[in-house]
Amino acid sequence: MRLTYIVVVTLLLDQFSKFLITSRLLPGESIPVLPPVFYITYILNPGAAFGILAHHTILFIILSLLVIMAVFVWQRYLPQERIMLRLASGLVVGGALGNLIDRVRLGRVIDFLDFQIWPIFNLADSAIVIGALLLAIGLWRSDKLEQRVDTGADN
Repeated sequence: MRLTYIVVVTLLLDQFSKFLITSRLLPGESIPVLPPVFYITYILNPGAAFGILAHHTILFIILSLLVIMAVFVWQRYLPQERIMLRLASGLVVGGALGNLIDRVRLGRVIDFLDFQIWPIFNLADSAIVIGALLLAIGLWRSDKLEQRVDTGADN
């Protein structure tokens, strides 16, 4: 599974969803989808998750670029058969690129998925979180497998 395909699909879905939101809603506007649980609410987030470190755009741009470069370097050494880790990496990079584009273009990130009990987020954020979880699971499973091989255990 090629990293590029996963990155491109993730990035296109993120940017298309943000285009739909910005072309149909004004900042602060909200549409009930499944009230009182889920709304589409268009906000411009100047920070990271939960709005932390608001207006530190340059910091987030630098961190995003470092993460993206690190993943591309790591991918070069990752065996082809490590599909879950490749998928996870693609999701992280695609999500990071989606939010990076927003930060460079607008100085903020377009967020719109509003579950009322959680801060508003977007598809890029979802891809990053899912990718990070898959990376953690994949690395944990790989570590467990290596321990079994090292100890000679069957199960």
